[in-house]
Amino acid sequence: MHLRLLAFFTLINSTVMLSQTSRKLSASRDVTEDCKGCLECSGDNGCLKCPEKLFLFIRREGMRQQGSCLHACPAGHFGLRGQDVNRCIKCKTPNCERCFSKDFCMKCKVGFLLFKGKCLSDCPEGTVPHLTDCVEGCELGFWGEWSPCSHNERSCGQRWGSQSRDRELSRRGPDEATACPPQSETRRCRLKKRCPGAEKRKNEKKNGRKKGRKQRKPQVTATVTAQASATVTKRAGAVVTEPPGGT
Repeated sequence: MHLRLLAFFTLINSTVMLSQTSRKLSASRDVTEDCKGCLECSGDNGCLKCPEKLFLFIRREGMRQQGSCLHACPAGHFGLRGQDVNRCIKCKTPNCERCFSKDFCMKCKVGFLLFKGKCLSDCPEGTVPHLTDCVEGCELGFWGEWSPCSHNERSCGQRWGSQSRDRELSRRGPDEATACPPQSETRRCRLKKRCPGAEKRKNEKKNGRKKGRKQRKPQVTATVTAQASATVTKRAGAVVTEPPGGT
C-alpha cells in the first residue's frame, strides 16, 4: 500500500516538473526570437542594447514597447549614433518619409514637395515644382493664351471640356533647362452641346419628312376626286338608259 502511494506521488511530481520545464523552454524560445542580434534583451521589451553598427528601433504597441536591432532605420525615422547605443529617432517634420535630423526632411511622402527641409503641398512664390522638389531662382515670363475648349479633341457635343495654357521661362540658361521646366495649368470650360453640322443634318432630315408628307397629300386628293367622278358618271348613265314610262 505504501509503495503504491509512493509511486503515485512520484508520478504526479514528475508530471508537474515536466510541465514547468516545457513552459520555461517555450518562454526561452520566445525570448530568443525577440532578441535576435541584441547585446542585451528583455523578455517583455525585446532588445535593450544593440551591437556597434546596428540601430535600436523601439516600436510602440499601445502601452507596450518592443525593441529590435536594425541595419537601417525604417521610413519616417533617422539614425542617431551615440556613445552607448545608436537609436532610430522619429522625424518631426509632417509628411516626411526620410529625414536627416528630426526637423530637416530629405524626402517627402507622395503628393508633397520638398523645399528647405520641409514638405509642402504647393511650392512658394518664386519657385517652381521639379520632380519631388521646389526649385528657386527661375525667372518666369507671362502666361500664354488658353487653348481652345475641347473634350476628347472635339469642340462640341458635350456640356463641359477643358483648356490649358503654358508659362515659359523669360530667360533659360543651360543649367535651367532641366531644373526649371515650363509651367502649365488646366481649367474647365463650357462647350456647345450641339454641333453645327449635326444641327444642319437634323434640320435637313426634318424638312425632308415635311416635303414627303406634302407630296403624298395631292395624290390622295386626286384619287378621291377620280372615284367621286366615276360614281357620278355611273349614276348619270343609269338615268339616261332608263326606259320611258318607268317609275
